[in-house]
Amino acid sequence: MTDTPPAPLFSTSGGDVAARVDGLARAVEASAGRLDPALVEEGAAVVQRASARLRLASDRTVVALAGATGSGKSSLFNAVAGVELSAVGVRRPTTSWAMAVAWGDDGGRPLLEWIGIPERQQMSLGSPLGLVPDDTNLDGLVLLDLPDHDSTEVAHHLEVDRLVKYADVLVWVLDPQKYADAAVHERYLRPLSRHAEVTMVVLNQIDKLPPEQWDGTLQDVRRLLAEDGLAGVPVLAVSALRGDGVDDFKRALVRRIRDKQAAGLRTGADVEHLAKAFEQLSGDAPAIGLTDSDREQFIDTLAHAAGVSAVADATEKTLVSRAVSATTWPPLRLIGRSKSTTNGPALQALGGEGSAARVQRPAVDVAVRDVAEKAAIGLTPSWVQSMRRAVVLPNRDLADVLDLAIARTGLGTDKTPAWWSFVKLVQWVALGVTIAGVLWLLALTGAELTGSASAPTVAGVWLPAYLAGGGLLVGLLLALVTTVMAKSSASRRAHGAEDRLRATIADVARERVLAPVDNELAAYEQARRGIAAALGRNV
Repeated sequence: MTDTPPAPLFSTSGGDVAARVDGLARAVEASAGRLDPALVEEGAAVVQRASARLRLASDRTVVALAGATGSGKSSLFNAVAGVELSAVGVRRPTTSWAMAVAWGDDGGRPLLEWIGIPERQQMSLGSPLGLVPDDTNLDGLVLLDLPDHDSTEVAHHLEVDRLVKYADVLVWVLDPQKYADAAVHERYLRPLSRHAEVTMVVLNQIDKLPPEQWDGTLQDVRRLLAEDGLAGVPVLAVSALRGDGVDDFKRALVRRIRDKQAAGLRTGADVEHLAKAFEQLSGDAPAIGLTDSDREQFIDTLAHAAGVSAVADATEKTLVSRAVSATTWPPLRLIGRSKSTTNGPALQALGGEGSAARVQRPAVDVAVRDVAEKAAIGLTPSWVQSMRRAVVLPNRDLADVLDLAIARTGLGTDKTPAWWSFVKLVQWVALGVTIAGVLWLLALTGAELTGSASAPTVAGVWLPAYLAGGGLLVGLLLALVTTVMAKSSASRRAHGAEDRLRATIADVARERVLAPVDNELAAYEQARRGIAAALGRNV
């Protein structure tokens, strides 16, 4: 036997609301600091409110009665409750602060505390089993009587605006004289047209009209609601004072309570509205991003701006010069010394140990801008600007950073190969043998003039001649061989130095440019997927 997962807390035709809230939360998180701050702040507020509503009292439905002064909203509140709970004004009927009544055992206190209704303005009622018809049993209802939206007190306006966001079902109480008032239509009904599924309209005080005008007035109300984008919203005719239509209104509320979809529909509507706003600003197309080729090309551009190839060439020439100077036949070293002093400083000038090389700043700046623009291809202007802020602006000093990193990179040119010392010793020995042979020959030549010359011979040739010629031949041949070896070794070491420099540049490029690019693209992808989830779509 396997455990089945619990049913989602709220469900709508658009999918699990909890998953949609989570999607919006991910979109808000990814968009923070990148998209319009006001939109992100509003999205965060919706996520916070929706998440809390999903956790609190899923078996309760919050219904808010809203209306203008004199609409009989408080009278309807009392009529539904069956007791005098909300004061009804005499001279100037005005509801100053919200009242709440909850049907059920716990009085919905946690939910009302979250909504922000003070305890002194809360009431709890029960519907004793058997005493109230099932179709008007309001167990599970939390009914709010909001302040009058046309009150002269600014605090009352703010309270209405605040509480409207917390209601699962919005009931707008109109009266026959002021049902066409622009204030309620423009300020509340029209902007909340997206909540049509959880909106009801009650035309109260219907008893003030002759019965023959009822149908015409109701049709006119429906016409105005259609213009507000609320076509099809239930419209009920009620007289709270006489009791006409009150039970019909209760039955409509009971249907909302029983299907337990109101909270999910309201939350889903809020999430969908914000998700569409995010989608309009953020877009929904997958990001193209950077290819591996784009990344390599960027690193190549930085390497070119840093003169890495020139450094490698200078390194190779300097290493050859040093090797030849160290291993050539000593007399030839004097000839090459002037070249060595000329080429030697090139290594330091272009990037050797303790390099003073300068990276071409304009080329680096252009490369950074280009890679940011390329990474943002296909994104909306908001994300393009975010990419620039994350990549271009912080890297105005990238050329200096590259300079410092290159200067700290060891090129491996300070190490002297062991074979240089050995060859150098052999060359000095060869030179010594050559000099000894020459001096011996000079001595023999002088002695021969006096007739007393005597020296060992080999095949009829004086041994000193072999020493002088052999030493010279060994020295020159060895110089030739070591020159070839020096060039091969210098080429390998120069390539190694170039690889180290490129690796250093690549590390800087990834840390300072490519990683921020990837962060922005990942944030965009998170926002895109979050928006899709909030809208109930599959990505």
